[in-house]
Amino acid sequence: SSDVINAAATKWNFLPFKPGLVGGHCIGVDPYYLTFKSQQVGHHPEIILAGRRINDSMSGFVAAKLIKAMAKKGITIQGSRILLLGFTFKENCPDIRNTKVSNLVHELEDFGAVVNVVDPLVDQKQADQIYGIRVECEVLASDYDAVLLAVAHDHFVEQGGLALREYCKQKHILFDLKSCLPRADSDLRL
Repeated sequence: SSDVINAAATKWNFLPFKPGLVGGHCIGVDPYYLTFKSQQVGHHPEIILAGRRINDSMSGFVAAKLIKAMAKKGITIQGSRILLLGFTFKENCPDIRNTKVSNLVHELEDFGAVVNVVDPLVDQKQADQIYGIRVECEVLASDYDAVLLAVAHDHFVEQGGLALREYCKQKHILFDLKSCLPRADSDLRL
């Protein structure tokens, strides 16, 4: 998908939206108001609803993609340690309203993984109160089976792939969910 985005970016008025987990209010919630009103007047907004279904299933898709890559590499899934970088609904912003990263945490835990979430921009108390998820300000260990760069905060991107891999065991997966690192720096991307 990043090849398509790069090609389209040659057009002067292109906006480079990248695939990933889309949370917040504008895209995550507001379309439901439109579909509700559309249905009241007898229109069935199929494309809007299809887009919402795809977005709502993205956490499961991402989790399955990571788990498959780990299994192919011979990493035991049950009890594996996954470092998830970023918790907010968009980069360089402390806002956690409607973050889809919370769904991703639960999906990975359902596979039997132990997930540690790090986001220096997040109010830790608020994340725990709203989502029941512990979010750390910094990485506290270096023995992860996988690192998933979920939110492209400058803080994480500027570290680069080699530095992010230092948090991992020798056999690991680095998943650049937002395709913000150079392609060769990660094992997996959307």
